[in-house]
Amino acid sequence: MITTVTTTTVTTVTAIAAMGLTSVITGIGVAVLILFLATKELARARNSGTSLRVARFTGICILPLMITFIIIMAINIIEVLA
Repeated sequence: MITTVTTTTVTTVTAIAAMGLTSVITGIGVAVLILFLATKELARARNSGTSLRVARFTGICILPLMITFIIIMAINIIEVLA
């Protein structure tokens, strides 16, 4: 009996900790995506050579973050609907 309760408790605590860590990582990813999008728009507004290079650099970073954001949103929608 004690073994069953202990195993269940450990499984529950581990699941809650994993969900909390996932939320933190998701929040950081979204914040970085917003930061890169804002930086790209501000750099593109200015027409100097350095600003255009910064805009090009942030464009490279935005694509993987956008794909990650889409996957996270799809998983959240599936969890809500299921």
